[in-house]
Amino acid sequence: MQLGLIGYPLTHSFSPNYFSEKFLRENLVGYTYKTFPIPDISLFPELLHKHPKLSGLNVTIPYKEQIIPYLDEVHKTAMDIGAVNTITINQDGITKGYNTDVIGFLVPIKKHIGQIRSALVLGTGGASKAVVYALHNNGIHVQIVSRTPTDKHILSYDDLEELGAFDLIVNCTPIGMYPNETNYPQIPYDKLNSKQTLYDLVYNPAETVFLREGNKHGCKTINGYPMLVAQARASWDIWINNKH
Repeated sequence: MQLGLIGYPLTHSFSPNYFSEKFLRENLVGYTYKTFPIPDISLFPELLHKHPKLSGLNVTIPYKEQIIPYLDEVHKTAMDIGAVNTITINQDGITKGYNTDVIGFLVPIKKHIGQIRSALVLGTGGASKAVVYALHNNGIHVQIVSRTPTDKHILSYDDLEELGAFDLIVNCTPIGMYPNETNYPQIPYDKLNSKQTLYDLVYNPAETVFLREGNKHGCKTINGYPMLVAQARASWDIWINNKH
């Protein structure tokens, strides 16, 4: 089975190592996982043409939303979210998109999800859409923040003065990710308190500046690694069960 990852750039990605180690550990002969850094989503059909034996793909920044018009089918949940991170390709070349980020995101917080009443979500990209969907499905009030708000319900960082009303603050942007690990979202960190949880979808470095500031103020902190593992497992389940 040939699997892979599309995105751009793909200088340091979690999935190739995860799946390569899985294939070795579980003695899965004939399975491969490769990266396909395509500089424009319009090259997706050409990629499929060049690699006709592909059975599945993961999708990462910046194509989780852009990929949808290029797919033959999209699972209802992924369509409702407006973002795809997993694709199946059947023997006839029919592609179908799924979203496993929702499953992945909830794993580290599922034990205390009932204690979260409100959340602040940083960013409006594909990952953010999955996070907002997951939070709304659990009855949590969500406020979204963006550097370039396109909706009156989305705040700009300049409008963000208080953080105390939010039990959970989630960084869904790539700000602070390697190799730009000195960067961080521009929120008023001095307004944090020890009752809050900071959750960064970035996994490299393990402790971003965003999380470090949370730790300084006694917050519970979660990095993106547990989510990555959980969404990868969910992608694998879709591929091997051929849920098409």
